[in-house]
Amino acid sequence: MLSAVLPAAVLFTPASAGEKMPDGDSLFTFGYKGTERQYRLVVPDSLAAGSPLVIMLHGYGGKADPDRFMMRRAAYRYGFAACFPQGEKDGRGKSCWNVGYPFQQGLRTDDVGFLCALARHIAGTYGLDTRNIFCAGHSNGGEMCYLLAYLRPDVFSAVAPLAGLTLEWMYKSLEAKEPVPLLEIHGTADRTSLWEGDPENEGGWGEYISVPLAAGYWAAVNRCTHEQTDTLHNGARQVIAHKFKGGHNGNEVWLYEMTGGAHSWTEDEIDTGATLWSFFSLYVKTGLTEKSAAAGPSAGR
Repeated sequence: MLSAVLPAAVLFTPASAGEKMPDGDSLFTFGYKGTERQYRLVVPDSLAAGSPLVIMLHGYGGKADPDRFMMRRAAYRYGFAACFPQGEKDGRGKSCWNVGYPFQQGLRTDDVGFLCALARHIAGTYGLDTRNIFCAGHSNGGEMCYLLAYLRPDVFSAVAPLAGLTLEWMYKSLEAKEPVPLLEIHGTADRTSLWEGDPENEGGWGEYISVPLAAGYWAAVNRCTHEQTDTLHNGARQVIAHKFKGGHNGNEVWLYEMTGGAHSWTEDEIDTGATLWSFFSLYVKTGLTEKSAAAGPSAGR
């Protein structure tokens, strides 16, 4: 199995000892706009004060599951907290994130507001650094990552959609508020979220642009100046890593082109958890803020 080369580890000041931290098997609730929303949480018991937080979003019809995406292992290995929120059900009875699919018309769930409030709640509860909050998501969760990049760069310092799409309504109606580093991992043979886009809405998710165009948009927003291309091989599978570099404040945009890859988490081709953290760790800010230094571990809701 191939994995990305990780940068040097980031060191944090050790946190004070407290009660046993969540390991992802417990289901928590968080009240938002009169609704009790659910999430699972992985906080390694040796986690330092001011450590990062990664929000991990499931796909359409999915569920919050730390082991489904191998992110529990990554959280313990690299030293970050990981939160797995549960999407609410839509009119079809499927758990989802409200990103503006045609069949979500009339859906009033404010997932953007919920995810921002939840992220800040967890950071405050466990003494994490609010400057180091990241979001990754698969499929429908990937669409939400793109939406958060457009709307809430003040909360999420970088995003990583996997098999995610930029819906045409986002591309035409929204303007990026700030440069946001972005990593997309996407299979070229994905028949659910087409690499080449779906301008006629043949799949029913709404019109959406091609994956290279979506990544190119964020490369332009980040003012990246050049592209570095590396080719990785794992048996018959070829992975082309397009890395757009030289962006604003050192920002980069990565597009992992999984040649022949399907609509999957891609653990067989690369170590996705390691690749996600390799990217997010580039944007971890060190030195505790007054807010994060003052916050200590406490029981979650």
